[in-house]
Amino acid sequence: MKKVRWGVLGAAKIAREKVIPAMRGSDLYEVTAIGSRSLEKAKTAASQLDIPKSYGSYEEVINDPDVDAIYNPLPNDLHVSYTLKCIQAGKHVLCEKPFALKASDLKSVISARDEYGVKVGEAFMVASNPQWIRVKEIIGSGDLGKIKAVQGFFSYFNRQEDNIRNKPENGGGGVWDIGCYPVFTSRFALGEEPQKLTALLDFDPDFGTDQLGSVILQYPSAQMTFSISTQLMPYQRMFFFGEKKALEVRIPFNAPIDQPNEIHIHHGDITGHQVEVIQMPISDQYTKQADDFSRAILEDKEVPVSLESAYQNTRILEAIFQAAKENRWVALT
Repeated sequence: MKKVRWGVLGAAKIAREKVIPAMRGSDLYEVTAIGSRSLEKAKTAASQLDIPKSYGSYEEVINDPDVDAIYNPLPNDLHVSYTLKCIQAGKHVLCEKPFALKASDLKSVISARDEYGVKVGEAFMVASNPQWIRVKEIIGSGDLGKIKAVQGFFSYFNRQEDNIRNKPENGGGGVWDIGCYPVFTSRFALGEEPQKLTALLDFDPDFGTDQLGSVILQYPSAQMTFSISTQLMPYQRMFFFGEKKALEVRIPFNAPIDQPNEIHIHHGDITGHQVEVIQMPISDQYTKQADDFSRAILEDKEVPVSLESAYQNTRILEAIFQAAKENRWVALT
């Protein structure tokens, strides 16, 4: 069977440390090229990751005839423009989250995808993680009873001046960087779209990026609240509360690859003794993502996270800023 030949734009940390290592040794695909604005940086990454070709520009990767698909982990503000260049070169594209900083920009990407007949998706690796697929199944089974409340939390500490996450012009800040996760996973697990939201945001006085935020989302069936921060101790959880039981995802976003992922089902005992622990097999969600996207190309299937889903997620993230700025509820329908 023909393998999908992947090219990578840039040598971002997520690409070097997570995505590319997870794509080794597959019968479905191989990483054949990496490009950076610094040829030396590209050569170093290629040597460390056993990638045959290295280029001193993104365009050379895009125009390489031996590259079928592009992984785009560039800074947030470059996602749309370079994805469009890839599509126009006839390449399939897996673009990191958040795909866009304006939902309206995704309309041009959707049009280009349809015109050139390529596969394009957003890299929410959680959608391919067996842990989240199981969560969706449990919620859909009705075993928890009717889900009426969802809670999420995601934080880390980063005050590095030169870090792109602290640069608003590149799409830095908590909402774009990590707020996208509780939004996406609640949509994914509930199978619904929120109707309205309101939010509070606190901005760092030096960087100008949002460093603390709390959001309320009204779904048709449930209320969802979450908080995020780029300047608190590292922590992450997702809870789904039903009329009978509650479901807790212990490490919902940065799932480890060296230990089983755990889903905890709480049976209503506040002492915590009546907890059912579901251990998922050890897996790498970045490998699963690459498998799913490559199969979509090889077998002409739907990509794991479509551009239409990316559009919805971006609309919600934009509305968070609007709600916080205007101090009101913002309708999403």
